[in-house]
Amino acid sequence: QVYLAESGGGLVQPGGSLRLSCAATGDFSAINSMGWYRQAPEKQRELVASIISDDDTNYANSVKGRFTISRDSAKNTAYLQMNSLGPEDTAVYYCYAGVRLPGGYNYSGWGQGTQVTVSS
Repeated sequence: QVYLAESGGGLVQPGGSLRLSCAATGDFSAINSMGWYRQAPEKQRELVASIISDDDTNYANSVKGRFTISRDSAKNTAYLQMNSLGPEDTAVYYCYAGVRLPGGYNYSGWGQGTQVTVSS
């Protein structure tokens, strides 16, 4: 299994920045990918960003140029740097990790979610 500890959410004014962190622990042999989804009230959960490696990242169109995802493989931790935040970014952000278990099976785990609120 994989356990994900999220941190970094909070309240920020429009135009501000936040950095989310997601640290993975557990009994896995490798991390295939990490990323974040978000869910705003009365909206479906959407993919924000994902990373396999520094050269293999994916972003939602709505955050391209504003958000940057990175990963520290030595620490099994991913980061989401969010700049130029707007009210439309207000949501609960959920970290996920796709890992390979010792038996060779793939497994996806989720963090508890962290609230990001952009408001003046």
